Parts: sequence; structure tokens; C-alpha cells
Amino acid sequence: MLNLRYFPTSWKTAVIVLILKPGKDPTDPQSYRPISLLPVLSKIAEKIILARLNVHLDKNNILIPEQHGFRPRHSTTHQLLRVVEFIKEANDRNQCTAAVFLDIQKAFDRVWHTGLLFKMITFKIPPH
Repeated sequence: MLNLRYFPTSWKTAVIVLILKPGKDPTDPQSYRPISLLPVLSKIAEKIILARLNVHLDKNNILIPEQHGFRPRHSTTHQLLRVVEFIKEANDRNQCTAAVFLDIQKAFDRVWHTGLLFKMITFKIPPH
């Protein structure tokens, strides 16, 4: 399947279940969190692809050391510790520290697919 670069359509079909967020108004559609229930074979294929992608990224040193999201053995706790260390070091030198934190709403839904494919080609990500 992976060598054929084919992902069956039936594996792309999810059952959506809406879960009410705690303490939210059940009459407001924004009060629900959609949960996608995907076929097991789809999840297995995604795990295989992710494992191969991670091997390629690690082997070719594509990710910067500061990238902690979605990486094994790189937790947000580690990243938070780095931020605290930077602030402490600046404070020790009587310097000010400024930070900007972004939370991009619906980031996954807004991915520019053409740009993503271009990046994958640029970084020589294997097609299978």
C-alpha cells in the first residue's frame, strides 16, 4: 500500500462524535468538541508513515533542536524549562526578556497543502 502511494478512500472516512465541553451551553454549537473515529487500519498506516517520516527527519537533521512539538522524548516541559533558563540568564545580566506566544486557531484545518507538498519535496521526504 505505501509503495503504491495509495491510501484507500474507505480509510479516510471517519465517524464524527460531538462531545460537550465541560460547563458549556449545550445549545451553542461552539460548546462541542468534534471527535473523529477513524478506521483501525487507517491509524496503523498513519503510525507507520509517521515512524518513517521521523526517521528521515532525524537522519537528515531537518528539525531544529528547539522544535519540541510532536516529537518523541521532547515534551512541552522541556521547552518550558528552556524558556525559564533564558529568562533567568537574561535576568542575571540585568536584561529584559520579552516573549510572544501564538495559539493559531484551527491550524490543522488551515494548512496550505501546496506549500506543505513543496516543503516535503524540498526536504527530500520519500513519497512512501
